[in-house]
Amino acid sequence: MNFILHLLLDAAIIFGLAYLMPQIDVKNFGTAILIAFLLGVLNFFIGWIISFPLNLVTFFLLTGLVRLVVTALILKLIDKMMSSFTIHGFWPALLIAAVIAFVGGLIDQQHAPNPRVEQMQESVALR
Repeated sequence: MNFILHLLLDAAIIFGLAYLMPQIDVKNFGTAILIAFLLGVLNFFIGWIISFPLNLVTFFLLTGLVRLVVTALILKLIDKMMSSFTIHGFWPALLIAAVIAFVGGLIDQQHAPNPRVEQMQESVALR
């Protein structure tokens, strides 16, 4: 469920920023969903391969910044793979990555389990 929510939100962010920024071109919302899916899959499979050496160079002090740069690089890779998605320059890709990370963090924070609530539910269930 969480993957589907992130997929739809990422697609909405990509499509919305394409509407607002002339440097980003997305043909339709279906393309934005495909871009969000590819972004998730490529981040899962090759994102750690790219980010690990960069994290070693920065002594793991800039992990969040490295993650943003890796996501922007993957967006540029998707740009090269698809003809219906275009990003002119690296900065718009970095902006998309930053907005996706910010909104994803908000969503994850809202859906994070509360240990106090879980503890209360366990104590009520035991009675």
